[in-house]
Amino acid sequence: CGEVAEWSIAPHSKCGIRASVSGVRIPPSPPFFVLIWPDTRLASGCLGVENIKMVALSPIIPVILSGGSGSRLWPVSTPQKPKPFLRFNSGHTLLQQTLARCQSALFDCRPIIIASTLHRPLLEAQLQQCGIAAEIALEPESRDSCAAALTGAMLALQRDPQAVVLMLAADHHIPDVQAFTAAVAAARCEAEAGHIVSFGIKATSPATGYGYILPNQALGPGAMAPVQRFAEKPDATTAATYVASGYFWNSGNLLFKAAALVTEAQTHAPHVVSAVAIALWKSQRENDCWSLNAAAYRASPNLSIDYAVLEKTDAAWVMAVDYDWSDIGTWDAIAELQSSDNSGNACTGNAFVAGGRNNFVQAGAQRTILSQVDDLLVITTEDAILITRKGQGQSVKELAAKFADEYKPPTSG
Repeated sequence: CGEVAEWSIAPHSKCGIRASVSGVRIPPSPPFFVLIWPDTRLASGCLGVENIKMVALSPIIPVILSGGSGSRLWPVSTPQKPKPFLRFNSGHTLLQQTLARCQSALFDCRPIIIASTLHRPLLEAQLQQCGIAAEIALEPESRDSCAAALTGAMLALQRDPQAVVLMLAADHHIPDVQAFTAAVAAARCEAEAGHIVSFGIKATSPATGYGYILPNQALGPGAMAPVQRFAEKPDATTAATYVASGYFWNSGNLLFKAAALVTEAQTHAPHVVSAVAIALWKSQRENDCWSLNAAAYRASPNLSIDYAVLEKTDAAWVMAVDYDWSDIGTWDAIAELQSSDNSGNACTGNAFVAGGRNNFVQAGAQRTILSQVDDLLVITTEDAILITRKGQGQSVKELAAKFADEYKPPTSG
């Protein structure tokens, strides 16, 4: 801070200007943007000081949605202790990893977390473990991502009428924090312009567990464009067509001005806006924890943010990113994150594979041994054992629903 610096400014998506700026003293209170207004001298390659303006920006407010059930990771993920609060390939839970991803100066140090009332003890314990203070909004029941996103946006607007929000799922895997942060910083220009920016992941396979996004033009890494189409989770044949046609995986993570999202939702999903506004107005507040009014919140239509707003608005944009990403929504995805032996077997916990190939075993205290079998997913807990073929991880969701009432482990820990 306070040092003379030289930057190379990448071309803006609208004007295409690229410039080198040197001899400019960095202000002592980042983050900030250097904004350049084009004139005739820019067209001839000359940049005057009058074309440069330092604009101090408030930090981006992370809004973390932690209301998912993670039912495809049953029997480890349960309604009482779902996926965001679990540890898989790290000493930290997925929620704690998401919080750690938002600790640079780019972000407000006090994120907003939307979670279930049932999970308040888990959430508060995990925040204390990682030493992060957060503003919390507790849902009496899930009304899908549109209501949750609007809750976060309205709370952000209470802090700052010009707030820019980064909406994140609490349970995704993004190992390259530096690349992630750089993408968010680069996308801010479009968010400041009133666009709702999705982060599109380069589709490397015809995955059927993800939604897809098609931009209105071909995009290389870091480029942005308006969205031409959002597509729901496809079958395998359709997914292959999407990959060949330049679609991106929809990460579900968004960057937007809070006011812009509320405005678009007021146009396309007014009943959700009114229900959330009333639920906040009638909420019970205890320090930084809001217990949303149950009757008002339950009046909200049960809609995803994609269906309610993004598929209908002209403000939807997408940034192409190439950092590693997974929603780790199935045991197949968990298996891909593990190190395997020469036979392709991966084990976590008290497990061993003899003579088999390409198996994944996650065991609890009970020792689990596989012999002379291939391509299995084996998950053991104190209360249940799941055995299925690799590639069939999507089907676990139906099993979880079938046994939900029978399988209710303790929520502590």
